[in-house]
Amino acid sequence: MTWRKKLLLFTLVGIILTTLSACSATNQANSPSALTTELPPVRTSGDIISEGRVVPKTFVNLSFQVSGKVSEVLVKEGDQVKTGDVLVRLGNRAEAEADVARSELELLNAQQALDDLLSNHPIERARALEAVARANDRVRYAKYQLDNFTIPQNQQNLDAVEAVQIMEERLDKARLAFEPYKNDSLLNETRRKLKEALDNAQSDYNAAVKRLSYEVELEAAKAELQQALDQWQKVKDGPEPEQLALAKARLNTTQIALQAAQARLDNLELKATIDGTVAKIDLVVGSQVTPNSVVVTIADFSAWYVYTDNLTEIEVVDIELGQTASIIPDALPELTLSGTVESIGQVFEEKRGDVTYTTKILLTESDPRLRWGMTVLITFQK
Repeated sequence: MTWRKKLLLFTLVGIILTTLSACSATNQANSPSALTTELPPVRTSGDIISEGRVVPKTFVNLSFQVSGKVSEVLVKEGDQVKTGDVLVRLGNRAEAEADVARSELELLNAQQALDDLLSNHPIERARALEAVARANDRVRYAKYQLDNFTIPQNQQNLDAVEAVQIMEERLDKARLAFEPYKNDSLLNETRRKLKEALDNAQSDYNAAVKRLSYEVELEAAKAELQQALDQWQKVKDGPEPEQLALAKARLNTTQIALQAAQARLDNLELKATIDGTVAKIDLVVGSQVTPNSVVVTIADFSAWYVYTDNLTEIEVVDIELGQTASIIPDALPELTLSGTVESIGQVFEEKRGDVTYTTKILLTESDPRLRWGMTVLITFQK
């Protein structure tokens, strides 16, 4: 029987005894021989009495995010641990560690590639500027050659390609005409005239080819210059945007891959998330764990709280933050501890027809015999 129930029982017995005494006094007063006697009034302290439970300052229930077989259990119940301490490890770590190593190497290479791209930019910029200058010189020289070339009179109205085609046709005709006379005497007048016509046709053809070559050279130089100018625009203010974007994308991808590999490895270790004591552990080497199943509980026993969740709406309005309370554990009735109200719940619960609120009390003193979950009787003092 809890203290609250005992208290309610004692109160009920007191009320019955008081009623019986009052009835007896009334009968005596009605008898002729009765003496008039006044009973003292029943006084109550006005304190609010409730039941509660002892809990540690804070605690966490830890679980793995993946399934696997336990390979190492590094702690036992009662051990003190710090945040980040490894408590339990799962097997199959070799593959996960290899993935992390590969991802680290890939990240290193990606970072090096980006660093090289940035550090080499001054050189690339200088090369691009040099290419512009070289192409510009080529254009200027090609223009000089073309501007200083004298186009034969018979090609003035022809473009370079047409001139080559027409001059080639004339050359072929002159060669065919001369062919029958090429072995004749040099004194042969017909041979002399045909040879002169052949030489003129050859000269005209050579001029047309040279003109065309100069124009081709100029067009190629202009194209080279434009290409050099385009490259210069890309690199003059920094590395080439496409290359920089690719290098950054590669680095980002490898970073994500490393994070994923590290997460897979980390998921094979269960670490403490608070400083405290291992309150419970349900694992041995070889155990099979499933995701999100609690396997370790860590608690901070440096301070104790008492929670009471059965204060009614009538009682809770008389409770204030900082109000003192005395606490008697059911298991240690000779022990009285003090505490102060630290928080009062804002949200209600309905229990057995009553609207109730949870109150949190910080114990200002402790006892080594206290245990998590012990029931206590709480007296809120006015």
